[in-house]
Amino acid sequence: MNTKYINLEAPYDDSIFPKLGQELKNGKIVVFKTDTVYGMGTNAYLETACKRIYEIKGRPMYKPLIVLISDISMLKELVTCITPVEQKLIDAFWPGPLTIKFKKKENILPDIVSINEYLCVRLVESGLAYRLIKEAGVPIVAPSANLSGSPTGTNIKNILQELDGKVDYILDSGNISTDTTSTIVEVDNQKVVVLREGKITKKDLAKIVLLKN
Repeated sequence: MNTKYINLEAPYDDSIFPKLGQELKNGKIVVFKTDTVYGMGTNAYLETACKRIYEIKGRPMYKPLIVLISDISMLKELVTCITPVEQKLIDAFWPGPLTIKFKKKENILPDIVSINEYLCVRLVESGLAYRLIKEAGVPIVAPSANLSGSPTGTNIKNILQELDGKVDYILDSGNISTDTTSTIVEVDNQKVVVLREGKITKKDLAKIVLLKN
């Protein structure tokens, strides 16, 4: 495969973004900087595209994919409801590096994206990831841009070495100084369970909601 490399640190034509959005919508695999680390993104609605991400990364199929959205209206299309505690989390931490596990609507996204009847979602509202999701007009799955078992995607040289020839596009925004990923939470009986602690700490969460030990 001929991977298209675009250096976003050098002068570029802004008209590339509508095309990139359409490519994502069509199921192409695009590596880009998210609000945490580099992600390997594609259209969350397309099962074949999502399956290709698992194959490229060598990711176990039982590990779900986080869905990125650019607008809260996208969330309402994907989940059955938003509970009062989930709304508190949204009000306090979205947009931002907090991934929330919601109960999903049936027959909306491919099963390989979700955890049984649940779905992990994060809202972004600035930067490159936001621009690409807006241009694509669909939610995007975007796990870290690295092969499973390799360091998280922060160093563009490593990303190129691992993924050149495997993905359709690599958008170079330079290196990222930290490999801290998003925090993942779920709500259980009105209390918040931290499934993975990341940029938002348990201490941050405890100021807003009750945590389950």
